[in-house]
Amino acid sequence: MKLGIINLRNNFFMSPVKTGYGDAEGNISERHLAFWDKRSKHVAAVIFEQFFIDKKVRELPTQIGIDDDNKIDGHKKLVDVVHQNGAKAVAHINHPGRMANPKLPGNIYLSASDIECPNGGQKPKSLSIDEIKLVQQQYIDAAIRAEKAGYDFIELQFGLGYLIAQFISPNSNKRNDDYGGSFENRLRFGLEILRGIKSSVSLPIIVRLSGDEKYEGGLTINETVEIAKTLEQEKIAALHITSGDACMSPPWYYQHHFIPKGKTWELAKKIKENNSLPVITVGQVNEPEDIEEILSNNAADFIAVGRALIADPDFVGKYLKQVEGRIRPCSSCLTGCLGRIKIGKGLQCEINPLVGRELEEITPAEVQKNYAVVGGGLAGMQATLALKQRGHKVTLFEKDKLGGQFNFAPLPSQKHSLQKQIDYFVDEIKDNKIEVINKEATAEDLIEKYDGVIIAAGSKPFIPPIEGLKEYHWAEILYEFNLPKEKNVLVIGGGLIGVEIANTLVDYGNKVIIVEALEDIARDMEMVTRKLNLMKLQKNNVVVYTNKKVSLIRNKSVMLKSKNVFEDFWINDIDVIVVATGMRPNKELIEQLENKIPYYVVGDADKVGDAVSAIQSGFFIAKEL
Repeated sequence: MKLGIINLRNNFFMSPVKTGYGDAEGNISERHLAFWDKRSKHVAAVIFEQFFIDKKVRELPTQIGIDDDNKIDGHKKLVDVVHQNGAKAVAHINHPGRMANPKLPGNIYLSASDIECPNGGQKPKSLSIDEIKLVQQQYIDAAIRAEKAGYDFIELQFGLGYLIAQFISPNSNKRNDDYGGSFENRLRFGLEILRGIKSSVSLPIIVRLSGDEKYEGGLTINETVEIAKTLEQEKIAALHITSGDACMSPPWYYQHHFIPKGKTWELAKKIKENNSLPVITVGQVNEPEDIEEILSNNAADFIAVGRALIADPDFVGKYLKQVEGRIRPCSSCLTGCLGRIKIGKGLQCEINPLVGRELEEITPAEVQKNYAVVGGGLAGMQATLALKQRGHKVTLFEKDKLGGQFNFAPLPSQKHSLQKQIDYFVDEIKDNKIEVINKEATAEDLIEKYDGVIIAAGSKPFIPPIEGLKEYHWAEILYEFNLPKEKNVLVIGGGLIGVEIANTLVDYGNKVIIVEALEDIARDMEMVTRKLNLMKLQKNNVVVYTNKKVSLIRNKSVMLKSKNVFEDFWINDIDVIVVATGMRPNKELIEQLENKIPYYVVGDADKVGDAVSAIQSGFFIAKEL
């Protein structure tokens, strides 16, 4: 393959993914080097995360910077890592404008106009002409540093609601000077940056562009086709087509699993049909079938893969038959790759425990032992596979179905992709010929029969002591044979489980009421997922009571208790009750094994958490045994 004057070994790019592995100064760390070393062995090129061009406009406190000459040596190390693996290096240069992180001290907020993001953020300052020239020079200086560091390409961000896009979109640009108003004027800011870089460095330039911003009043595919034609005249190397806007349409920006797969590829195809430039497409490319669909439809010349390479660094290598083994699947859940970054832990992955810890590879055990793992949920299955990889003999006890309580995770509406995670682990257990005993393990099954036990018994639903509560459901109501239709359903508990159950039940014509003891619902959900779920609740007229508790149930009537007794009231005609008031670790087996056999507790049996923490705990405990 060839892009511009540069030969590429195939047509796969790694798309830019934020890592959060840097420091407060924006320096490149050993974690960065190890992360991209793993992911550059089979792709043609790596597009690195957004490099900030001014420390005062960061998106993350630990984002990589290219704002000063003293960072060039660090970038050289990053380039060398991917070059040693045969891949090309792409410097992704960007300015967030009004999307700079509002929580970072010292950040400034700039844009085409002083219009703040309706979804949150600080009100930006409208750039003066002098400030425009200053920001444009920052782009150019960053590109010069990229060339000195040895990068092969530069990628400029013209889309996704960042600063250049804020000038292009009439929704965020209300200027009446040379940089506002007409189509040509709104493109001027970005084109001047592009031309300034082209006159300053010899590197080919890729432009990333949202094919459609996916919100009312945003740029549509027809307008983007015209932008692409203008960029074609500028003789750039390629167009990288994505979709959405970080401010106005976050689900599309993040390619959340609520978003139908393939829509972004269709945008790329439309632009390719109206343009002679090579086109790169991106967006939920996480299965070999996705690649086949893109290529067979001639939707793009190159394919950018992001989260699938986080979940499995060898995703492209396995597709190309250069690496053996089953692909560790990405389900577009955002739990680790966005959720962990948002809480300051850096990029992680729900299904791959080594993301961000690539230097901690598993090694053969010095002494082979015989272990039992009790519980076949995600933590238990991961622990089992890690023990097997270490060379130990291992037996897995699971009283029901492999997958444990995670079997409920794919049941809610629009979460069916999570089934891939269960299937992966189950198939790996089978392929490794690990003995699975389908029974509830007791102390007699374990003591004096194994050298040690990993307890992954999970957690149990907490059922509050409500007078009159006799018949109720938990998440098992989502199985098809249990689903009520056109009933009045009361969901007690407004956390992640309760909200997802409610949003599935409304699809079957049920009228749903949620009662939550705290002041807000869905507090434990990842940010984008939470917003989408709350929007669906509102759209389907789900009644939500917060700061309320169910105190009494009589037949089909339920009393809600408030902090103020005079505000207590009854809800009548309830057909079905769902209890989703949290989980508690299952500690029963621990008490039976105390001082009788070495044991190690993982997953929810240790501390109730999410799939990320469960899989990590199973892996890293087993890794040391």
